[in-house]
Amino acid sequence: MNSRSKLQAIKFLLILVALIFSSGAGFSQEQAEPTKAAQVIDYRIGAKDLLEIKVYELPELNQTVRVAEDGTITLAVIGPVPASGLTAQELEKRIAAILDEKYTKGAHVTVIIREHQKIAVLGAVGRPGLYEMAGPTTLLQILSEAGGLTQQAGKEIHILRQQDNGEKERIVLNVDELLRRSNDTNILLKPKDEIIVPFDQTLTVYVYGEVRNPGAIQFLESKKLTLLQAVAQAGGLTEWANAVQVLVKRKDPQTGKEKNLWFNLKKIIDGKRPDFPLQDGDVIVVK
Repeated sequence: MNSRSKLQAIKFLLILVALIFSSGAGFSQEQAEPTKAAQVIDYRIGAKDLLEIKVYELPELNQTVRVAEDGTITLAVIGPVPASGLTAQELEKRIAAILDEKYTKGAHVTVIIREHQKIAVLGAVGRPGLYEMAGPTTLLQILSEAGGLTQQAGKEIHILRQQDNGEKERIVLNVDELLRRSNDTNILLKPKDEIIVPFDQTLTVYVYGEVRNPGAIQFLESKKLTLLQAVAQAGGLTEWANAVQVLVKRKDPQTGKEKNLWFNLKKIIDGKRPDFPLQDGDVIVVK
């Protein structure tokens, strides 16, 4: 039998099955869509999703397929069908329309999303890992699923988002603004987003010279520390301290070279000069 004869035979079989079911024997609408209520109405199908396709008039077309990178699924007899960007209900209508045009009228199609696209949540959260995105999902929702932020979380959340050109955009959000549930901060996530909650690092500066308690001072990166605050935490200046010339020795992280920065602490105390933010490893020397 040549390919043309085979195609004609398949068409004849499909029409015959359709005629049998059109008589109403053994078929009801409830049977056609048993899992409709379980579907997420607004979720839009994307690459790598796993779909179960059911055609109740034509059970030989029932199959489970994964969406390809180009957004299509390949179905028996029908061939490639664009699926990416559609809801399950829209894809049902698309497949039914193709069957109406080529094979049988009034086909009842059900699409069940067995595996959704996943979002990675990493860093200072209770349960880092991959989480399914079923329907519209906000940043707060996915963080809640991941166990929320830990005490070690910093003040920023980074979202890496894939662009159409293949590059990744970095979106940086402030934790305090997010927890106040700002509409601009609690953004809707997109498939393949990577959420990174950096750990709040402990930094160290050193205060030497004419202060009451010289030594190392530790602080959290998110809290920041200024020159005046560091001197205050070191017990303040002694009566012999030269407040006019306070030295901050800082290493350049790129070259490794050390540079000397001089400050008039008295003017900072009087509000005539802005306070100076310190960095990890800074050494303060009060003459």
